[in-house]
Amino acid sequence: MSCLKCLKYTMCLVNFIFFICGAAVFGIGIYLMTSTRFSSLLPSLQALNIANALFIIGIIITCVSFLGFLGALKENRCLLISFFILLFILMLAELAAACTMLMYETQIGEFIDKDLRQGIKKSIDSRKNNITAKDDWDTVQMTFQCCGIQNSTDWNNNVPKSCEMPGNGTHWAEGCFSKLKTAFDDNLLNTGIGVIVVCIIEVLGMCFSMTLFCHISRSGLGYK
Repeated sequence: MSCLKCLKYTMCLVNFIFFICGAAVFGIGIYLMTSTRFSSLLPSLQALNIANALFIIGIIITCVSFLGFLGALKENRCLLISFFILLFILMLAELAAACTMLMYETQIGEFIDKDLRQGIKKSIDSRKNNITAKDDWDTVQMTFQCCGIQNSTDWNNNVPKSCEMPGNGTHWAEGCFSKLKTAFDDNLLNTGIGVIVVCIIEVLGMCFSMTLFCHISRSGLGYK
């Protein structure tokens, strides 16, 4: 019984921490949506920009961790099994996305390059109507110190200030596509470790919730 109580409160604590983190990410997403204009780098995924991505991730983390926290605290079988199912679905989605990226790496690269070119054209059109407008391109270019897709010529003489090097006013020589690809390749090991850690946490969460679920079922407490 003491082990089950320890398991219960450990699950409550971990889910509470994730709930706070999810709420913080959710809040940052809302702040960016209300304070800054964002547009997607990829027109085919127009709804997927930095602000919306943080908003969606925050909602998912908050909802799942809330189910786990409340289910463990109240020892509610319905909430615990819902928590288990959601974690299982998330893990399958993550593994499917990882396998797809590995199997179709070349095709995905070509799709991203083509879509980025459409995205940069839309950004140019929007900047013609509003010179001070900013979007995801500015964030990426300032963060990775790059300009355009391959170089500054992709902007067709409408190069934004985010392409300029601090101090001298010249543009970054390297394009963002190669910079992003290099950054991904350099951090491939860390990314893989991160995915494995997330999957381990999800598996532990499923094991904890199912252990509590089975204990409640054997105790005859039923659905509360």
